[in-house]
Amino acid sequence: MTGKPLTGRLALVTGGSKGIGAAIAAGLRLDGATVVRAARSLPEDAPAGEVHLAVDLESDAGLGALIDRLGRIGVPDLVVSAAGGFSLGGIEDVGVEVLDRLYQINLRAPYELARRLLPPMKARGRGRHILIGSIADHLALPGNAAYAATKFGARGLHEVLQAEFRGSGVLCSLVSPGPVDTPLWDPIDPDRRPDLPSRAAMLRPDDVAAAVRWIATRPPHVDVPWLQLGPA
Repeated sequence: MTGKPLTGRLALVTGGSKGIGAAIAAGLRLDGATVVRAARSLPEDAPAGEVHLAVDLESDAGLGALIDRLGRIGVPDLVVSAAGGFSLGGIEDVGVEVLDRLYQINLRAPYELARRLLPPMKARGRGRHILIGSIADHLALPGNAAYAATKFGARGLHEVLQAEFRGSGVLCSLVSPGPVDTPLWDPIDPDRRPDLPSRAAMLRPDDVAAAVRWIATRPPHVDVPWLQLGPA
C-alpha cells in the first residue's frame, strides 16, 4: 500500500505549466497519479510521474496533436480542463477578436477534449471530467462580457455532459473559483485598481488544486456536480 489514492491512474491536465493548472498537476502527482501536463510552454524533461506535451490549445492543430499523442499513452482516468484565457474591459473596448481567442481556449478546447476523451472513458465504465470554471460562469460582473460569454458557455457544456454521461460511470464536475492570484492578472495590476480585489485577498492556485484533488479522490459512488470557491 502506498497510501496514495490515485496510484495507477492517468490524469490529463491542460494549462499545466503555470497558475491553477500547474498547481493541480503537482497535487495530482503527489496523490500518485501519472500526470500528463499539456501547455504551450513546458520543459522537455519531465519529472518522474509526469509526461509533458507542449501543444497550443488555442489552435485546432494543437488540439489534434494533444489528442493524437494522448492516444499513444492511454485512456485517462481523469481529465482536468484548466487551460484558460482572461480579459477585462467594457464591451465597447473589447473587440470580437478577443472573444474569438477566449472562445477557443475557454470553450472550444474543453468541448473537443470532452468529445474525444469521454466516450472511451464511458466504454471503460469509469472516469472523471473536471472543468475549471469561474465565478463568471454564473455571476454577471461589469467588464466581463467576453470572458463571461465563454465561461457561461463552459458551464452549459458541463451541465449537458452531466446529463449525457449520467449512469455511465463517468462523473463530471465544475469547479467555479472566485478571483485567483495567477499570472493572468499581471497585465491588469489589480492592486492599483480600487474596483478589483487586491492580489493578497484572492484565492491561491493551491486552493483550487485542493478542491480538484478532493473531487478526484472521492470514491466512484460520490458525484460532485458543482463546487464553488471564494475568498473569505
